[in-house]
Amino acid sequence: MSSSLLLILALKMAAGLLADRAFGEVRRFHPLVGFGRWAGWVERGCRRLLHASNETGTRIAGVLAWALAVLPWAGIALWLRDAHPHAHWVVDVGLLYLALGGRSLVEHAQAIAVPLAAGDLDEARTRVGWIVSRDTRELDAEGVAKAATESVLENGNDAVFGALFWFVLGGGAGALLFRLANTLDAMWGYRTPRYLQFGWAAARIDDVLNFVPARLTALTYALLGRTRRALACWRRQAPGWDSPNAGPVMAAGAGAIGVRLGGAAIYHGREEVRPALGEGRAPDGASIIAAVALVRRGAGLWLCLVAALGVAATLAGVGNA
Repeated sequence: MSSSLLLILALKMAAGLLADRAFGEVRRFHPLVGFGRWAGWVERGCRRLLHASNETGTRIAGVLAWALAVLPWAGIALWLRDAHPHAHWVVDVGLLYLALGGRSLVEHAQAIAVPLAAGDLDEARTRVGWIVSRDTRELDAEGVAKAATESVLENGNDAVFGALFWFVLGGGAGALLFRLANTLDAMWGYRTPRYLQFGWAAARIDDVLNFVPARLTALTYALLGRTRRALACWRRQAPGWDSPNAGPVMAAGAGAIGVRLGGAAIYHGREEVRPALGEGRAPDGASIIAAVALVRRGAGLWLCLVAALGVAATLAGVGNA
């Protein structure tokens, strides 16, 4: 990539991050809400079209549904980007802004940390229930803080770093592809009778798209926190998690901020004993804020790295001229 393209990429990344920081997610008529309806229509159509009744047929229906739900929008993004010599600015910055969820992540985290610090456990339980799939009704203060901190660390990858990574590789279309794939994993990636086979493709594709970003996220957390502890937790604890990407992210993040996460949690009425994450003190409201700060500083670090590469390449080009 040329020096000028790197600098343009850094400017677009800065604009997208600033837009997310300033405006957050779209409040009305959010495109992902419309995408969710589109994906639901595609799912029903593919199931009816293929009449899948066995494992293989249902998986094929899921692959077709994923392709029909995601690829046309990525193609439209590429077409719009090239429709005018300057369209790439609007398309890339706009799609990165829509793909990012950094401010939303911060707002949800603060909505849990503030009542938790004030002793309003009921409000904190309600708020954490908005962002996690586990049962939060009986959580104590430590359980609320644990759930929220884990969510912030994991979603730092899904809502920020994954989108930035694919933006660097594929511009706005890359960020859009990642966000839509991540959304389909959240819709179809459940191990339930309805989605165990149909959602197989959505879950596996999301794992593939997240593989490199998740490890870069884990490395970012480690560099910006207690580095040695974070790397040790990543190495020891991540292999014990079912998710190949959530394990490194949360283990490194928990080690970086020095808290103990993981352990038992209630999902759909059943207790699951999960491996330990991190080490150090028990989580509390301050842990949630520390996780938010880690994500924010990490986004700034990524922007600085891209900008520095652009400046260095430009100076090298001038020196060789």
